[in-house]
Amino acid sequence: MIIYDLRCEKNHTFEGWFSDRAAFETQKKKRLVTCPVCGSTDISQVLSTVATISNDDLREHRKTSKELSPIMALKLFHDYIEKEFMDVGDRFAEIALNIHKGLEEKQNIKGVTTKEEEELLREEGVQFIKVPVPKLDS
Repeated sequence: MIIYDLRCEKNHTFEGWFSDRAAFETQKKKRLVTCPVCGSTDISQVLSTVATISNDDLREHRKTSKELSPIMALKLFHDYIEKEFMDVGDRFAEIALNIHKGLEEKQNIKGVTTKEEEELLREEGVQFIKVPVPKLDS
């Protein structure tokens, strides 16, 4: 796994994780790499600093850090989506398109779409991502 420091055309910086350089280039060419702040797909790689860690540092980190289980990570992710995104149900495509056109205020939304609605959103240039969010028992 390779972690690249990336920057969009609006100068927002973020990380991207890729299996190799070719994977980054392929995803960038297909406009799959997007800025998490503004949604721009005009992305460039920037120079990053190099960090090193000694075996002693790694052992100390393992002693003091709390590990996050996959189930806990999914729960935290689920909680974040529930808290930060408004559920618009089957009106997702309509509201996303209105936000894209400036007819509605920008906000985080979640909902469901048909394949036809997804294609329309792509044709209109609306940035969205499909994320399966499992319902977890409390």
